[in-house]
Amino acid sequence: MRNIFLGTIIGTVLVLTAAAQASPGDRLRAMMAGRQNGGQGDQAWRTLPAADRTIRYGDDAAQTIAFWPAREAAGPAPLILFVHGGGWAHGSKENATGKAKVEHFPALGYAFASIDYRLVPQATVEQQASDVAAALAALLAQADALGIDRHRVVLMGHSAGAHLVALVGTDERYLREAGLSFADVAGVIPVDGAAYDVPQQIASVGQYQRRIYDAPFGSDPARQRALSPALQAAAPNAPRFLLLHVRRPDGVAQAEELAKALRAGGTSVETGSFPGTGLQGHVEINAKLGDPDYPATVLTDRWLKATFGK
Repeated sequence: MRNIFLGTIIGTVLVLTAAAQASPGDRLRAMMAGRQNGGQGDQAWRTLPAADRTIRYGDDAAQTIAFWPAREAAGPAPLILFVHGGGWAHGSKENATGKAKVEHFPALGYAFASIDYRLVPQATVEQQASDVAAALAALLAQADALGIDRHRVVLMGHSAGAHLVALVGTDERYLREAGLSFADVAGVIPVDGAAYDVPQQIASVGQYQRRIYDAPFGSDPARQRALSPALQAAAPNAPRFLLLHVRRPDGVAQAEELAKALRAGGTSVETGSFPGTGLQGHVEINAKLGDPDYPATVLTDRWLKATFGK
């Protein structure tokens, strides 16, 4: 059982923490503690309800979208598009979306979609951001058939996915490549990311964690800056951001920097800080987001209601 648990976690969600501050041994203990305190290490939160349909948005096998329609929607429904984490090189919509999101948001009258995208090293981070935009374009092209309101769309992502949605929300070139613009995005919710300023993040971590960033971001400072949402946040941006994070020091610092940069660019920003540290906290916020009793869900629901007008 212990080997199954560790193999599953290391192969999926837990490798996506780009900013764990503990040593490898401490991270292992944190994984086990997560299982013992609230069950975040088991598979229950990863067992997704069957999608209403799967949509292809490109020729690569990874370029797929799982779509769940809003329940009992009166007219076209707002859309939440989720991007999973995995350190830019791992993870999938099946194992890193979270069952609570799929159950909760459609029940509120929102359509929910979760995407897979091409992974490093077969693809670059630039291509991953393009995949996010292309997936959105594919959904909006079928808006009438899917029952979604193309004018009320929020991008949400966790960990590496938080970085990707923040990048798409601050550097419009990815949306433009897909025939879209910031006018097609009502807001962005990055969840516990830690690479909003890539050079600063790399400089702040130890050698073990730094290896996580080598393949995605390389060593060219100009490219690292170009892939940093906090350094791309001068106006224009997507109109509204909600930055959620637990209390990992680098995650907090990165979220604060992004919030400051967005506000300087005239963008509406709200932040939420929630209990949890290290790897366990990083996994927990993704697993619990969508649980109506979880504080981050309460804040997210309120923000979505204001953003969508319902």
